[in-house]
Amino acid sequence: MSSQASRAPTTRAIRRWDNEHFLHPWESMGAEDADRMVAAEGEGIELIDAEGRRYIDGPGGMWCVQIGYGRKEMAEAIGAQAMRLAYHSPWSFASRPSAELARKLATLAPGDLNTVFFATGGSSAVDSALRFAQFYNNLRGKPEKKRFLSREKSYHGSTYLSASVSGKERDGSVLDIEKRLVRLLPNINPSIRPEGMSEAEWCDVKIADLEAAISEEGAETIAAYISEPVMASGGVVVPPVGYHRRSREICRAHDILYIADEVVTAFGRLGHWFASEDVFGVVPDIITCAKGLTSGYLPLGATIISDRLMNEIYAEGREDVAFKNGYTYSGHPVCCAAALKNIEIIEREMLLEHVREVSPHFLARLTDLRRHEIVGDTRGLGLVGCVEGRPAPGMKEKERLVVDFEFGARVDAKCEAMGLIVRPLINMCVFSPPLIIKRDEIDRMFDILDKAIGQVESEMF
Repeated sequence: MSSQASRAPTTRAIRRWDNEHFLHPWESMGAEDADRMVAAEGEGIELIDAEGRRYIDGPGGMWCVQIGYGRKEMAEAIGAQAMRLAYHSPWSFASRPSAELARKLATLAPGDLNTVFFATGGSSAVDSALRFAQFYNNLRGKPEKKRFLSREKSYHGSTYLSASVSGKERDGSVLDIEKRLVRLLPNINPSIRPEGMSEAEWCDVKIADLEAAISEEGAETIAAYISEPVMASGGVVVPPVGYHRRSREICRAHDILYIADEVVTAFGRLGHWFASEDVFGVVPDIITCAKGLTSGYLPLGATIISDRLMNEIYAEGREDVAFKNGYTYSGHPVCCAAALKNIEIIEREMLLEHVREVSPHFLARLTDLRRHEIVGDTRGLGLVGCVEGRPAPGMKEKERLVVDFEFGARVDAKCEAMGLIVRPLINMCVFSPPLIIKRDEIDRMFDILDKAIGQVESEMF
């Protein structure tokens, strides 16, 4: 054994250091003894722990590992750019990677969205979009247009503004948000519609929600409506047909910007570069993206803005007005090089077409899980899905709460024991595997999930 290998920390030591010193995102304050799996390697669609056990990565990292793990050409592109030019100030210099990536994103984005502002991730991309909406209206002489509309169960990030427009699990949070700037519209999930109501009628109800909010708040006070094409962290909520298109029309009629948060849905998750136009028939005013932009190999986000807005801002007399928003790592050359290589791989391997080819099988296997009595609903689109648990009929309220809080955790634990990672969210398990997943691997994933749900059902029903 080499001296370097002999000095390598043990899994036990890594876990102890992690528990003692690393405050994880959304960390419970009582998690000092957390027994997290220690990820050591990644290959294809699998993560490998410190003991060499392999797991299908059902969530694809955090909805982001589009091209899979262990891509040598990604490492080479990142390393080559780091040696050539590791960093430059985005205030003072231009560079090939950021300019080339901005141009590429402009060609991939729908409609006239041709101006790219680079951020450090999804949260900062959303934060920048919201600030730009206010900046835009200030320049137009409409400083009262400051507020934002969003939906319950949405998730847009963890910066102060992006968290403020998020409607996910807000009750019980002890973090402050800017409530004065935001109005949350009711949950859009079609599965909660009243019995006997069609999805088309539910769409009418949700459009009425939006119209009522605009009427009550006053269009003159609302800067933008921000919406996920598919609500990801809120439980993979797919809106009723026509909802996004009708919402976009209403926003345009009331001079309200339409921001599509495509942090999860862009770069192939639904089988297209962007879902807004190709899946939902909408060209937004602004698109935010991150995650799949680099397949998680490096952090990067982008806010893509339409020519209509930029041309209005560039009107005569505003030449010296600056959008004073930015980050030290905006357009980071190494991150941009990673994104360019990631896009090249997606194009070369025809992963968008692959997603469209395998997603019907993915969704069929997902739907089949409804035969379990403990499964209340399944939802999905492209290569993103959710299984939602339900309590057994006749359960008392306390027992119902047990199911709500334990279903996801129990399914997660059983899946992990059998070599599959899913992401539990209270009574839901969500997954968004790497886009390179093959049909037989989809079957392996769902075979494990099916077995795990069956075991949980026998325990809890």
